[in-house]
Amino acid sequence: MDAAITRVDPSQASPLHRHQSSLEGIISFPSETPLSAYQLAAAKRQFYHIVQHFASQCPVDKGRSRGAQYSRPLLVRFTYEYSRSQESQDVFLRGFFRSMKLLLDEPDVDLSDEQVEGDLRAALFEFADYLLDNFFLPLKASTRKTPQPSPAYHSAIQRAQGAALPQNLVGTPERVSALRGACLVRDGHRCVVSRKFDLREALKRTEAHGDDARDDDGALLSEDINPIDTLEVAHILPHSLTKGGSGTQLEPSREAALAILNMFDMGVAHLIEGAEIDRPRNAMTLTHFLHQLFGDFRIFFEPTIDQPPHTYTIGSFLPRHIMRDPSLPVTRTLHLVENRTIDPPSPRLLAVPYAIAHILHLSAAGEYIDRILRDAEEYGVRADGSTELGRLVGLGLGQWAGGIPSREI
Repeated sequence: MDAAITRVDPSQASPLHRHQSSLEGIISFPSETPLSAYQLAAAKRQFYHIVQHFASQCPVDKGRSRGAQYSRPLLVRFTYEYSRSQESQDVFLRGFFRSMKLLLDEPDVDLSDEQVEGDLRAALFEFADYLLDNFFLPLKASTRKTPQPSPAYHSAIQRAQGAALPQNLVGTPERVSALRGACLVRDGHRCVVSRKFDLREALKRTEAHGDDARDDDGALLSEDINPIDTLEVAHILPHSLTKGGSGTQLEPSREAALAILNMFDMGVAHLIEGAEIDRPRNAMTLTHFLHQLFGDFRIFFEPTIDQPPHTYTIGSFLPRHIMRDPSLPVTRTLHLVENRTIDPPSPRLLAVPYAIAHILHLSAAGEYIDRILRDAEEYGVRADGSTELGRLVGLGLGQWAGGIPSREI
């Protein structure tokens, strides 16, 4: 058997180089006809033949030692498996095979050949690193918390700066402030998970009605078994995905992230374009604690079966001694406004962080990213890229995460 890997036409595949740009265009390409049943069966067989072979060589480190890497084959496998539609999975498979420089419907490659195995290993690992560097890493670094603007101050400052502000950012504090108010009304001034009532609203109602202060359902706040807490608006998909650069165009890194986002659900990126990202369907009310965990993909919303619409089991991979208040998993039916004047959180959007949380956990990429970010905060980023932290410099992650210290050697 010829040991050389069958190559796709050069016009269809980008050459692999050790640069971020090496895989640009692999995933984002014009829509094509769906894969035929034959192509799909052959592609899936070849896909699992490759990823399972290398996954057996790269098991997840159960001890999660400090120097442990994430499992690149498992990151690729679960990103494919958690894609929500056949169309999205077709896009992923096309991108995967183009990066592997393989045809979709060719016979299984001979992985017993060292040259073939070495070529595919390098291509697979670079494909996984592309997904990590352009989506999972920057998204996890930038989604810890939605800003909670005070419109009276932020709006005044923005108006004072006037034309100096990029037009695609003007109005964002007002939108987020209005979004917070809409979500509080829709969610009954309660956290959708813990059911804690909003502190600010409780104080206002107590000042007006004293001991007769009541919640949105008419129940006395003084008899509420849940503690009162400070509540925040939490975006389901974050602002960081759609922030532009100095002009109105998205930065290349964000264009790549949105292309990868579409692999989870083709077309979902259109739901957060422009002002759409600040619609109630892309947000919900959470306590500060749960907001942090949701933004870090530590908790997730799983739709239930045979339950009322918008009912979810909220789960977590965190140990029970951390998730004591509230104790998870817990099932909640989200509050709906009469006549649907305020949209509920979108099941389609909630499915994306659910998928991301599972991919990060099952491949150990989440803990790998956490370690890089912790080291960046503690030691700074070496500007010469001599450590793993250097990948943050190459990504320009300071623009995503609000600035990570850089350290000259």
